[in-house]
Amino acid sequence: MVVLGLTGSIGMGKSTAAGMLKAMGAPVCDSDAVVHRLLGPGGRAVPAIDAAFPGVVIDGAVSRPALGAAVFRDPSALKRLEAILHPMVQAGQRDFLAGAARRGAKIAVLDIPLLFETHGERRVDATVVVSAPFPVQRARVMARPGMTAEKFAGILARQMPDAEKRRRADYVVPTGAGRLVTRRALQGIVRDVVRRRGRHWPPRGYQPGQMGQVHHA
Repeated sequence: MVVLGLTGSIGMGKSTAAGMLKAMGAPVCDSDAVVHRLLGPGGRAVPAIDAAFPGVVIDGAVSRPALGAAVFRDPSALKRLEAILHPMVQAGQRDFLAGAARRGAKIAVLDIPLLFETHGERRVDATVVVSAPFPVQRARVMARPGMTAEKFAGILARQMPDAEKRRRADYVVPTGAGRLVTRRALQGIVRDVVRRRGRHWPPRGYQPGQMGQVHHA
């Protein structure tokens, strides 16, 4: 099974690309959705985050606004949060890949916003970066509820620059020229990688459920 790593900076159209890949028959693991479940009521990350960031857990779930405020502009706090979440998210991704392999999938996609920043490219067979011109990206992001120029700048500061992501990517998918262009680019990638032999699944020493089950939609 070939494992694709899908990534892109905020507002670049990653969710749209992930939806198109699903429509083409490729199972997609949404890492953001995994995080939501980890932070939700009864989530595995809730006790550890409650201990590390007192006051951010409300009614048994992590308040994302409160957690965001606790780590915003505080690199050390962000690192503490990442040390809690990243191993759990990766465990969920491995269980997702195990399920995709059992179902006979030829391609599986890990949708990871911080793929290169967390060295996730080491765990996939090929990387796909979605990209659009900066004015398009900015317009998309600023249209989101509650977004401000300061928040946008802070998010960009924590992400690898788009130009560097494109330089490192195996494939770059344009998302600023319409859905048809994006879909055709993704179809070409699927046709190319389906002929490959996957090198990363299963990983050495992997045992299903070794860090607890994370269920996927």
